Amino acid sequence: MTRTRVLICEDSKTFATALTRTLEHGGEIEVVGIRTSAEAAIADLSRLEPDLVTMDIELPGMSGLEAVEQIMSVRPTPILVLSSYVTGGTAAAVLAAGALDAIGKDDLPLRDPAGAAAATFRRRVKLLSRARVIRHPRARLTAQATRAPLKPAARGGVVGICASTGGPQALAVVLSGIPASYPLPILVVQHIAAGFTEGLARWLDGAVPLPVRLAEHGARAEPGVTIAREGAHLLLRPDGTIALDRRSPAGLHRPSADVLLASIAAGAQSAGVGVVLTGMGRDGAAGLEAVAAAGGLTIAQDEASSAVYGMPREAAKRGAELILPLEEIAGALTTVVLGRRRKRP
Repeated sequence: MTRTRVLICEDSKTFATALTRTLEHGGEIEVVGIRTSAEAAIADLSRLEPDLVTMDIELPGMSGLEAVEQIMSVRPTPILVLSSYVTGGTAAAVLAAGALDAIGKDDLPLRDPAGAAAATFRRRVKLLSRARVIRHPRARLTAQATRAPLKPAARGGVVGICASTGGPQALAVVLSGIPASYPLPILVVQHIAAGFTEGLARWLDGAVPLPVRLAEHGARAEPGVTIAREGAHLLLRPDGTIALDRRSPAGLHRPSADVLLASIAAGAQSAGVGVVLTGMGRDGAAGLEAVAAAGGLTIAQDEASSAVYGMPREAAKRGAELILPLEEIAGALTTVVLGRRRKRP
């Protein structure tokens, strides 16, 4: 049996010991090293050849954000952020710099390595270790266009974009390619660890041409990007306003991609657009099918450009109209506004 090799970057000896005990329970994961600074972890990457790195954000010396940027630009490796610091833009920026996922330390099942929650955590680590990662430039994304006044939404059209693992970076790539004058509202569901949503919105707002905001219950869906709030389904009402639902059963996810896309199918009908990006699981597939049934345009990210080809694969199985590389999705969304739907040759 080939064991998954994990390098831990963590300056708390107590936490690192508990994490090691949990990861190595059952013998399928091997912790090949514990480093208390990002500099030491980076220095040993080539020698240790880990399949995955766990990274704290607050570290002595180089920060977790700087470490992720350096690793993903020099020696791309799957990175899982484990942090107690989930406020502000730094935590979300770590994900946008290329880390695959983030989990709050308080949410980790370290007290019972033999329990069901710990087993689920280990399965997640093993899956992330096999994710496709790409080299990212060291320079952070910056808005490529001066923001201009946005035009009113055309014909009631609305775009829904959904993502999970690997999603922050994928969202940044897609949204960076959409001009500031784009006239359709873009509603976003991103599965992300508790506490990261506000930081993600703030980071994207400074990184892409379009304005980015968190969803407000009862607000009208306006041009720009609106991101679902933590713990609340994001829905489009038939009158073009936004609803936040914190009461309906959460299922596996709240916010749910299926809930958002189904509401777009009902509210925007043939003017709706559904996009499913990289992520684990199948959330979004049923919703995308609903958009297609209403006559709207449906897009799924292709396998080659997905960090984890779970959600988009299920969307493709449900008949997504366009299966596109990440870098082509912004162009496809722009052609929707121009009234042209190009199928991939």
